[in-house]
Amino acid sequence: MTSPNACVHGELSYRPSACAEESGFVRPDAGRRIAATTKSGRNPFKVKGTGDRTVQNAINTAASRLTPTFPGPLVVPDDALALDPKDPPQSFRSWLYEGHRNKPTKRKKTLYVAAVPKVSAKMTHMTPCKDPRVGSNGNFSKKAKFSQASVPSPKVEDVIDYLGAFYHGMPVKPFPEQLQYVPWTERSSAGGQKYVGLATSNNCTRIRMRPSPDGLYTGQLNLEDILDAAIEMLPDEAYSIIILVDHDLYEDEDDDFCCGRAYGGSRVAVVSTARYHPVLDDLEGIDHAHMWPASHCKSYVDELCRKGGVEPDAQPDWVNPELSSPLRAAIYAASLAPLSSTPEAQTGLWFSRLVRTVSHELGHCLGMGHCNYYACVMQSTAGMAEDVRQPPYLCPVCLSKISHAVAGELQAGDKARKEAYIWERYEALVTVCDKWKHVGLFTGYGAWLQARLENLVIT
Repeated sequence: MTSPNACVHGELSYRPSACAEESGFVRPDAGRRIAATTKSGRNPFKVKGTGDRTVQNAINTAASRLTPTFPGPLVVPDDALALDPKDPPQSFRSWLYEGHRNKPTKRKKTLYVAAVPKVSAKMTHMTPCKDPRVGSNGNFSKKAKFSQASVPSPKVEDVIDYLGAFYHGMPVKPFPEQLQYVPWTERSSAGGQKYVGLATSNNCTRIRMRPSPDGLYTGQLNLEDILDAAIEMLPDEAYSIIILVDHDLYEDEDDDFCCGRAYGGSRVAVVSTARYHPVLDDLEGIDHAHMWPASHCKSYVDELCRKGGVEPDAQPDWVNPELSSPLRAAIYAASLAPLSSTPEAQTGLWFSRLVRTVSHELGHCLGMGHCNYYACVMQSTAGMAEDVRQPPYLCPVCLSKISHAVAGELQAGDKARKEAYIWERYEALVTVCDKWKHVGLFTGYGAWLQARLENLVIT
């Protein structure tokens, strides 16, 4: 039953909040957003002989059609774009002609997913290192540990299934070997640096290990070392490989933690499940009632601005007159799958967060940079609270990159083939979302996809 005080998400936020202007973030205007999807980098409405007013009307019409489906990034206080407002966007043209981009080929087209490494018999001390130090009340405690076994961790088979739809047209397979943590024979350094080995059947890579600076995990692995290992194990026929780990990660000594990273040019990535565990939500200040898609609730966005010392816009946001728009449909559908405390529901929530980041990091392997044209799965993020506010979908600019890479380069298709690919990809994602309809994000995403497909038919 819905709480009588539950937010009804009456008005939605379709553009960046007031914090964006205060922080210096300027979203590309509608004309630039449309131009960013083209190979030429030019706005297709700007045809010789067409008057400026006619061009602007066409741009405004196109933007108004896209807005209910693809709103702008929220940019609330402490979001990545508020902290780094000058981070440049990557257009389709920039992506297409990026010199270091690896094109998928008939020989190198498979995405490999390596399952969480096993802990060998001599490394059993690593097992409790992946349990967060939180008590039953969700509060941090050095004396308490929450056993991950109480909530089953996401399965690699489910990750592969999701990626098979998200990167539809590219084979997604499990890495054929089981990685394992083994002792590293080199002595610890004078500064107390500890090491573990990450082993395959014919190689072992030294991985630095330390406690997390915030004390939440007693063991934290260096992601750069894991990425070095990934480079060594990349199969000849692979387009890329991503390694999943249950232990917490860090990138450099100044990091508290890092959930994932990709070396795009090397086509390798690593993602940790650790910080996505729902037991940490209270510590991270996550508002379950306003995770995507309800993160676009304007009253919620305004509240975040006020908490960050920014006065919200007095001007009403763009109002969508269509109650059946994809974003509205997503919010309504997600409300029908309220979060529960059952292990199944908690695992589903955990899984939804993991695959969003996995698909993001593999996007970097395909040459995609961070996005700020729209709210998009390729946005950068500054923390867990922002992460759950972001959508699982690709915006029009980033979708143009994937459709070209798969339907254009890998399948040698023309424009019609790319359009058909987008449809097929959406349908594949609908099928996957239906398997997880007890999870709010997937129920919302499925409804968003269905509404988007209906819009494609109309247009």
